[in-house]
Amino acid sequence: MSKLALITGATSGIGRAFAERFAAEGYDLVVVGRRRERLAEFAAAHPRVEVRPVAADLATDEGIDAVAGICAAEPLDVLVNNAGVAHYKPLAELPAAEARELLGVKVLAPTLLARSAVAGMQERGRGTIVNVAGMIAFSGPAPHSQMPRRAVYAGTLAHLVALSQTLAAELEGTGVRVQVVCPGVVATEFHERQGLDLGAVPRMSAEDVVTASLRGLELGEVVCAPGVEDASLLDRVFQADLAAFGGQSPELAGRYRNA
Repeated sequence: MSKLALITGATSGIGRAFAERFAAEGYDLVVVGRRRERLAEFAAAHPRVEVRPVAADLATDEGIDAVAGICAAEPLDVLVNNAGVAHYKPLAELPAAEARELLGVKVLAPTLLARSAVAGMQERGRGTIVNVAGMIAFSGPAPHSQMPRRAVYAGTLAHLVALSQTLAAELEGTGVRVQVVCPGVVATEFHERQGLDLGAVPRMSAEDVVTASLRGLELGEVVCAPGVEDASLLDRVFQADLAAFGGQSPELAGRYRNA
């Protein structure tokens, strides 16, 4: 019996690279995207596996509900929450419609799709959920002089990191794996569609991101950072998080009591 993977944002970039890799490994696929012609083109190019194209806009309730229904009904072995939009703008300059779109695609959609898929995965005792975020999730402390502000975008990616880490702990021992993959700048259409020219910026390939993700799953990594050579950097971040969490007290900290 063939394995089944559902991939959002599958028409280009990292999502397409995931779809190509799983198709090469013999998975049947549900490929989700906004562009019907791209979905049909992918299906026609992969006749050796069953490819189900699903045109859906994950910035809308209707799109999320349609794909969530598939996640609940189908025996998914893999869910890849990859769909994304950039909208790199400071909060005061971000139109409300773009903020809603960004939150829908990078917060609501992956959260609700994972929710719909996870019960069946638990019942079957196996499954993998991969959430595609980015290293910008860790950029919050950077000063304005170091990095342009993009508060909502960074916040959505940080949500995916925390969601994935906590969900992985919830599912410990169930046979269901959870990973968040956090690449840096990747050579895809993603930035071009936002009118950004990054041609002179060194970029990782989407194929390398997928290679890192799949190898990271084998290594048991919940947070996969394809471009970070020293994995202990991430370990120290997370140990500091836990130290701060464990260092709290019901007593008001002294620095707030001394006027």
